[in-house]
Amino acid sequence: MKTKKAGGSKPSITLTAADYEKLSVLANAAANTLPDMAAELGEELDRAHVLPRGRYPADTVCMGCEVDFRDDKTGRVQTVTLVFPQEADISKGWISVLTPIGTALIGLPVGQSIDWTTRTGELKRLTVLQVRERAAAAS
Repeated sequence: MKTKKAGGSKPSITLTAADYEKLSVLANAAANTLPDMAAELGEELDRAHVLPRGRYPADTVCMGCEVDFRDDKTGRVQTVTLVFPQEADISKGWISVLTPIGTALIGLPVGQSIDWTTRTGELKRLTVLQVRERAAAAS
């Protein structure tokens, strides 16, 4: 999965302290069952700017938020909600952070692009267009 670096260095990302802690636990727990994704998430955590407890980044992809992003190759815009694996439900558009696209999205601010690799090895690029807090989805 190291092919993501083909587009150069990755953009900076920002995480809340709570997301950082929960994602660190998740990456460690998934190390045996999903080693590639756990390693990829670990790399994202290693390069993240972590905000002090109680601070939240504006217009940045956090756990539980709804994200509009564009596939820069096809121009297709999608809306997804980034969730932990146990909440994932593709029929609702809830994608796990332990998927290639979920790991690529975490911590990205609006307007930022990132290269990522699909499970089939295809290199893609996405751009975050809008971020909203998940309101109705939590019920």
